[in-house]
Amino acid sequence: MAKKLLEIKNLKQHFNIGKPNLVKAVDGITFDIYKGETLGLVGESGCGKSTTGRTIIRLYDATDGQVLFSGEDVHGKKSSKELKNFNRKMQMIFQDPYASLNPRMTVADIIAEGIDIHGLANSKKDRMERVYQLLETVGLNKEHANRYPHEFSGGQRQRIGIARALAVEPDFIIADEPISALDVSIQAQVVNLLKKLQREKGLTYLFIAHDLSMVKYISDRIGVMYFGKLVELATAEDLYNNPMHPYTQSLLSAIPLPDPDTERTRKRKSYDPKVHNYSEKDKVEMREIAPGHFVYCSEKEANQYKAQYVK
Repeated sequence: MAKKLLEIKNLKQHFNIGKPNLVKAVDGITFDIYKGETLGLVGESGCGKSTTGRTIIRLYDATDGQVLFSGEDVHGKKSSKELKNFNRKMQMIFQDPYASLNPRMTVADIIAEGIDIHGLANSKKDRMERVYQLLETVGLNKEHANRYPHEFSGGQRQRIGIARALAVEPDFIIADEPISALDVSIQAQVVNLLKKLQREKGLTYLFIAHDLSMVKYISDRIGVMYFGKLVELATAEDLYNNPMHPYTQSLLSAIPLPDPDTERTRKRKSYDPKVHNYSEKDKVEMREIAPGHFVYCSEKEANQYKAQYVK
């Protein structure tokens, strides 16, 4: 069995926006990510999936819970040297390829920033050779090195962002909606590039998105978030074939099909959280209803889901 690379235990990220308002962006979620896999994290806008990614990589300090990376507590007290080492092992690809690149820096300097910080190049020549190699890796060429971000398309900018993340040779990459700002024709190219890099470099991904069809294509397992909670977690195939939680069923029913006749007659499922009717006595938690398939539910619901599950 693959080794656990990342362990998330009861992670909470709450934002106090003035009494009595407390936004529970991430509210006690638990999951693991195994070395070499891609875990997709999906849900509607505002459900907390991007906040989860940013808390894991320590852009936000966690309100509560633990993030263990290779067994080490990410949010524990660390020296500057330990933080620097951690930042090298875990990188992030941001959602907006227009805002995430410094317009005053050349592509070479953007990509080499991590190389400079971590002292990975032996000389200026070695630095530029690394930059050229990274550009080639992401499907660009060395002539692009001296240009500025505004000279590139959205898809090319996202490739530059990927090259920047790869520059420090990380083990784990958080891809925060990396294709949402791109044209559909470019999205597939970027996702195929990520899959290719994973095969070649043994990378592990947390792939955050709201495009369920694309998430199924790239992910080994998928977690579904709703209002700060992880409501379902299963393999990509199992989640699509056996969606158990009503919210997951609602999300999947919204995926458009490339058939006008089917689309005209197809009924979409709406999700009403009141359908659960939990009482104070109900112990609501993630329960395993089939091997590797977890649903956030009460014991009574778990028994119902087990009866409905199609093997």
